Amino acid sequence: MRGNRLVTAVIFGLCIIAFASTPVTFGQDTKSSDIPKKLHDYHKRAMESAEVLSEIMRIPEGGIPEDLMERAKGIAVIPHVIKGAFGIGGRYGKGLMAQRLADGKWSAPAYVEIGGGSFGLQLGVEATDLVLVFMNDEGVRSLLKGKVTLGADASVAAGPVGRKASASTDVLMDAAILSYSRSKGLFAGVSLDGAALTADDSANRKVYGKEVSGRGILIDGKVRPNNVVAPFMIALEKYSPARRTTKQ
Repeated sequence: MRGNRLVTAVIFGLCIIAFASTPVTFGQDTKSSDIPKKLHDYHKRAMESAEVLSEIMRIPEGGIPEDLMERAKGIAVIPHVIKGAFGIGGRYGKGLMAQRLADGKWSAPAYVEIGGGSFGLQLGVEATDLVLVFMNDEGVRSLLKGKVTLGADASVAAGPVGRKASASTDVLMDAAILSYSRSKGLFAGVSLDGAALTADDSANRKVYGKEVSGRGILIDGKVRPNNVVAPFMIALEKYSPARRTTKQ
């Protein structure tokens, strides 16, 4: 009897050790009920950002070219950007952004805000979903300084559309950021002028439970992804995997 209890205790101990050494992962079954109430709004933002990216990439014969998604240095998704109450053409929205790490994986995402500028006027609608694809380090470095003004601190261009399309060399060479919008079911590259993208420090502090800068999240790896941001991470890993070759 004592022998059986001893064997059981050993097995239980080994299970505990195995569990503790297993990396924390998050699945697609993450539910709002699993998230603390005070973080529900931030989880919802992550889910909406993931939904925008997923729906865009599932557009038949459309979406962002897969080659660009594989080569992206960073991706920001801002759902439901709305017209500001004051000023003609002013817009405002909140979303998430992640940075490609040296090993090809994605960093934990930083919460970001976008505001100002004249983007979206030509669409004639009140709300727009935005996706920004960072093609080199220029735009990311500007954001890490606190704010990036699109078109000024980092060059930006309307991105090419078509999942199998190839972007022209000129577009890739001239633009640090490729921009896309979706309004009323229509998806296209969009021109942005003067819009400012900034880190949402308040949201980042609450989601990760510590004072951390955009650089600390995106570059220095000072936080790990958690269940609050899980939906966005899953969408990134699905639609923007690391390049399958070692070519850069």
